[in-house]
Amino acid sequence: MSVEVMPGLILKDEDLRVTYIVASGPGGQNVNKVATAAQLRFDAAGSPALSERVRTRLLEIAGSRATRDGEIVLTGRRFRTQLRNREDVIERLAAMIREAAHRQAFRVPTRPGKAARQRRMDGKSHRAGIKRNRKVRLDD
Repeated sequence: MSVEVMPGLILKDEDLRVTYIVASGPGGQNVNKVATAAQLRFDAAGSPALSERVRTRLLEIAGSRATRDGEIVLTGRRFRTQLRNREDVIERLAAMIREAAHRQAFRVPTRPGKAARQRRMDGKSHRAGIKRNRKVRLDD
């Protein structure tokens, strides 16, 4: 089974290593007996599915969740079952990869035109005149 992160980017099941660990939190009497938390390990540095740009951005986004070797470690313990926790960590990894693959729109910095600057200055002088006329003058 493979995970389609986005069109044109598919992660193979062999690239994802999921292990289960004992989790704290909800689970009643089962919490100390059953390993329900899922821990996902994804080798981002060695993955052939990722381009170099996406790889570097993904490791940047991962922050402390990435190891020195370029492996991303995610732990999911929000749910009571192994299956739901597994789906949760896989979806979180997919969201991180989608965010890393997203290109920011190139913004060309612009400046206001001459007429806009003039309108701004006219407005400011108009307001200053109104405030100047409010002053009480004592010309005794």
